[in-house]
This record gives sequence, C-alpha cells and structure tokens, in this order.
Amino acid sequence: MRNVYTVKQVNSYIKNMFTQDFMLNRIYVKGEVSNCKYHTSGHIYFSLKDESGTIACVMFASARAGLSFRMQEGQTVIVLGSVSVYERDGRYQIYAKEIMLDGAGLLYERFEALKRELEEMGMFAPEYKQAIPMFAKRVGIVTAPTGAAVRDIIHIAKRRNPYVQLILYPALVQGDGAAASIIRGIQMLEKEQVDVIIVGRGGGSIEDLWAFNEEAVARAIFECSVPIISAVGHETDTLISDYVADLRAPTPSAAAELAVYEYGAVENTLRELELRLRRQMKLRIQTERRNLEQVTMRLKYAHPRQKLDEKRQLSIDLENRLRAKMKQNLDQSRHRMELYIEKMRGLSPIEKLSQGYSYVENGSGENIRSVMQTRKEDLITIRVTDGTIHAQVSEVKKEDWHG
Repeated sequence: MRNVYTVKQVNSYIKNMFTQDFMLNRIYVKGEVSNCKYHTSGHIYFSLKDESGTIACVMFASARAGLSFRMQEGQTVIVLGSVSVYERDGRYQIYAKEIMLDGAGLLYERFEALKRELEEMGMFAPEYKQAIPMFAKRVGIVTAPTGAAVRDIIHIAKRRNPYVQLILYPALVQGDGAAASIIRGIQMLEKEQVDVIIVGRGGGSIEDLWAFNEEAVARAIFECSVPIISAVGHETDTLISDYVADLRAPTPSAAAELAVYEYGAVENTLRELELRLRRQMKLRIQTERRNLEQVTMRLKYAHPRQKLDEKRQLSIDLENRLRAKMKQNLDQSRHRMELYIEKMRGLSPIEKLSQGYSYVENGSGENIRSVMQTRKEDLITIRVTDGTIHAQVSEVKKEDWHG
C-alpha cells in the first residue's frame, strides 16, 4: 500500500528542509519593493521583485528597531533574513531581520570583501590578541567629546574606580576625516603609555559607523602595542574594528566595565584573602608548634644526657643486682661452710677426745688401732683432751668386741 501524507506533514517536511539549509538561514536578497503594507500590529508585509520574479517578505515588529527609513513602493533594497515555509499557506517567504537601501548594500559588499582580505592576512587571529590588563591605572578613550558614549564611559569608570585616570582624545567618529582622526587618537594614546584604549562611539546606521570599517583604522588597531577594546554601540553586524581589536564590547558602557576594575570588589577580595591568609598562617603556626613539641620530645629522648642517665641508672641497677647476688652467694657459702664446720667437728679427733676418747701412737708416731700393732714393754703415747701421756705396754690382750 502506498504511503499517504497529509498536507500538514508535507508542509512541515518542506519547512524542515529549508531550516536545515545553512545558506537559507542567513541570506542577502536584493530587489524592488512592491505591495508594501505596514500592519497595525507593527509587522511589515511586502514583496521583492526583479525582472525575473517575485518573493514574499515579512518583517516582524521585533526586528523593526534596525530599520532606519520608511519603506516605499519602488525602492531598491537589500534584505537580510532567512527563507522558510509558512505552513498554513504552503508557500515560502523571507523573514527579514534587516533592510537596507541599495547604497548601504554596496557598503556591505565592501565590508565583506575587506573582512575576507584582513582575515586571510591573519589580523583577526586570536594569537595576536593582547590580554586586557586586570588592574589598569590609565585608560585612554578615542571617541567624540560629546554624546552619550563618552558620558557613559566616564560615569561607569568613576563609579567602579575613582582612582583610575581617564585620558580622552576627542576624535571625529563619522564623516570625512573620521578614520584619520581615530588613527591619530590611537597613536597619541599609545605614546602616552596608557594601559588600555577604548575606541568607539554610540550606535548609528552603517554609513555613520563606516569609519570603523576602514582598513587604515583596522591596521592602526592591529599595530598598536596597547590593548584595545572596540566599543561601538550598534545593532548591526560586527564591524571590522570589532574583529581586529583585542576585545569587543557591545556598548561603550560595557567597554568601561571591561577596562576598569571595580575598586570596592578588589578591596573586598583583598580583605577576604587577608582573612584566609591569617587563618592559614594561624593553622600553619599551630601545626609547626605541634611538630616542634614532638621534635623536642624526640630530641629529649635522643639527647646524650638522657642516654647517659639511662645507662647510669642501668649501671646502678646492675650494681645493686650484683651486690644482692654476691650477698646471696656469700650467705649461701657461709651457710654451707657452717654445715661443713659442723661436719668437721663431728669428724675432728679433738671432739672425740673431748667426749672421753683418746688417740694412741706407737714410738714411730703411727696410730694404734689393733693390739697386733704393739707388744709388751713397747713405749706408747696417749693423747687426751688436755695433754699427752707416755706409757709402756705391760700386757697385750686381744678381745673380740663384736662377738
């Protein structure tokens, strides 16, 4: 069975194809205005035509802020917008974002050509961008001496930091001689050695802003040794000066915000950093004090005096133990000796003699233990407790005491 789609599905599919086409999302179309109608809602409905055909266009009220003239039948204009499908009617049309008279369109062609040329030369490359100083003391300003732009810059700068010096070069910012005046301002402020330069003006038409699209101004910005902020308050596409400058600001007021640091915020930050530093220092001191106490204790234990005291105490303990051991040994030896003495006493002849016994020797000094060792009339010596008795054997008689 064949697939069958609704009209809405087909229109949605076609619209999605238009949306995905990159070229149709941002396209410049040149043609003659016809059927121009200003609706009460603020929208503008018109057609663009040329010798070959017609295309419907609409500019919604929200986009009319950039329209600097009233559209009329027969005008040749250039429309910047996107091509999409209006699903309800099933037809495509241009949704206009900007509309310029044909003369302005020629300027845009010049702008695009110069932009491509400078980009190919590397003048927009990020590696050539200088950093905007965080704490600028002297800020140069190249703009008209009167008007909202310079007033906004001065007001914002003084509010953020009254101590920053502002140096104004009163330049022409549109018309004949504007580009040369802007270049002189950049070069003079560079010689004054300011920290950063703001180059800009308030908004206006493409013709009014054209000085900032001049190649000479772009080269002066690129070659300047001082960082430059481009600040042109406009609603159109970015200018050449915005591309080549070190930083782009959407308005002069925003440029002042970027160039001048907020003194009060820095003060608060410094106070916070001071408090943090003090807390960190306090914690560090406490930590180091604890470490010192630990090291002191370790040093105390490792000090030679401590070691000597420990060795001295050990020597005293060993000496006491030695003395106690010697006393114990002496006591034990004395006790053993007393036992030996008692034993010796028990074995001593003198002790035996004191108990009524005597010691008998023959003439040769031999102990007489048996009657067989002596004969009648032999001289003998009898030792008793208190002396010696010399005697002569008168009779020898053998007795059997064990029988």
